Amino acid sequence: MPIVYFVVPCYNEEAVLPETIKRLTAKLNQMIGNGKVSEESRMLFVDDGSKDNTWNIIEEQSKQNKYVGGVKLSRNRGHQNALVSGLMTAKEHCDCAISLDADLQDDIEVLDEFVDKFMEGCQVVYGVRSSRKKDTAFKRTTAQGYYKFMKMLGVDIVYNHADYRLMGREALEALSEYKEVNLFLRGIVPLIGYRCDYVYYERSERFAGESKYPLKKMIRFAVDGITSFSVKPLKVIFNLGVIICFLSILGFIYALVSLIVGIAAAGWTSTICSIWFLGGLQMLCIGIVGTYVGKIYNEVKHRPRYHIEKKIINEENDYFSDIE
Repeated sequence: MPIVYFVVPCYNEEAVLPETIKRLTAKLNQMIGNGKVSEESRMLFVDDGSKDNTWNIIEEQSKQNKYVGGVKLSRNRGHQNALVSGLMTAKEHCDCAISLDADLQDDIEVLDEFVDKFMEGCQVVYGVRSSRKKDTAFKRTTAQGYYKFMKMLGVDIVYNHADYRLMGREALEALSEYKEVNLFLRGIVPLIGYRCDYVYYERSERFAGESKYPLKKMIRFAVDGITSFSVKPLKVIFNLGVIICFLSILGFIYALVSLIVGIAAAGWTSTICSIWFLGGLQMLCIGIVGTYVGKIYNEVKHRPRYHIEKKIINEENDYFSDIE
């Protein structure tokens, strides 16, 4: 039976954490009782620099519940970095790790299917939403449009998959070799390769607390995904520049001919519109190029993605902390 770790990133999740631990404990006990996973399986909660009592809850629960472990980051580093820190900690103790959200909108009843596919030889198992009926029309349209846009840019991304996935130890070891600071795991994991499969599920409503991904963060996350895995926006800028230069040459020829034949007319409106259009286009292009330059700037500094302040690993009901 495999040792499975549930890796759960947390940021200000005090409202949902006790219920999450309760439900995951019941599910883990069920899986152990059914012979699906080893008794050494655990839950690993990653506190991403929370400002509430998230870490205190994790610490208290670890003393009462042998399945509960924790990783406390020294400061908030974002969901993707928190998730990686948990996965890299878990890989030293498990055969496979399953990442899921603290609000348990991801259906935990399909966890057995993840493990079944792992036992069949899959190193990566993606949790894929079977539908988006519970999303608002705006979120459904933008999300589906984003996945299609990423595919159009040539990014290998699993449609309707977030970060609900199983990764075996081999896949986790491969993931550890990806050192980029600008993390977008939905794009990185498919690059790893290995045999993979899919588990389909219905996403539930959040049972307490507030979403940690408002529209502003979602847009930033989407931009990170695009600029981390595709240079096509830069190619679009180049092609656009060529087209505009060609049209400008045609406009110059037209203006010159008009002047020669004496039919030149004042075109204040068209001139102003052209200036505004080209000015806005230039600012947009500079912004896109600047985004890529900014990512290069972050990468070349080679700063660590996170620092772990404390760890709780209940392998032998022990507690220890360290600084990395």
